[in-house]
Amino acid sequence: MIGKKRSSKKTWVDPDQAPELTEAWFAEAELRRGEKLIRRGRPPSAERKEAIHIRLDRDVVAYFRGTGRGWQGRINALLRRSVARARGPRKKLAEKPAKTGTARAG
Repeated sequence: MIGKKRSSKKTWVDPDQAPELTEAWFAEAELRRGEKLIRRGRPPSAERKEAIHIRLDRDVVAYFRGTGRGWQGRINALLRRSVARARGPRKKLAEKPAKTGTARAG
């Protein structure tokens, strides 16, 4: 049985009938380069930190949390100094610059 051929032409769409591009539309839009989705935010660091689970005494955690934002970074800095001391002068760890504007443990 031979049926009707379907039209292979696309239906013409009037560009004047396209929806208005609002600020909300742009805020929800995805930025793509080809097929790759470009994500917003800070790019990943060359020296990424490793996420671990560690058990610490409650009073130690309470002390560092009490020092404000960046308390986990301060624990990392203290551990880094301890490792550098244990290794001695022969092998130094790369120094990380201190962030400005954060409270320091003292």
